[in-house]
Amino acid sequence: MTERSAAVFIQAWWRGTLVRRTLLHAALRAWIIQCWWRQVLAKLLAKRRRMVLEFYVQQEWAAVRLQSWVRMWHVRRCYCRLLNAVRIIQVYWRWHSCHSRGFIEGHYELKENQLNVQLEISLGSQACKVQQCIPLPLKE
Repeated sequence: MTERSAAVFIQAWWRGTLVRRTLLHAALRAWIIQCWWRQVLAKLLAKRRRMVLEFYVQQEWAAVRLQSWVRMWHVRRCYCRLLNAVRIIQVYWRWHSCHSRGFIEGHYELKENQLNVQLEISLGSQACKVQQCIPLPLKE
């Protein structure tokens, strides 16, 4: 081998080494950028999932709250009807007792899901006791 061909061989080997080193550095840089980008995408995906989950929870709570309000409205409406009926009965009995010289004693109490009504009606020598438990339509 001559000096010239040896020098050309060494130069070719050195240039190849530089090219391979440059390509290796470029590949490592590209790999680092790809890893960073995958992390960014994973964070964005996690953020989107969390937002979707929060939106779902918000919708579920809104539905539960609305159902609760509707149930409350329904129960309150039933309770007000019963209360109004009791008041009407009381007014009529009081009017009747005033006109017949008798009297009506009674009370009612509301326990959990039922209305207990106790009435004692006295008309002169006659007495009548009425006790009734009216279940209220409550959902538990």
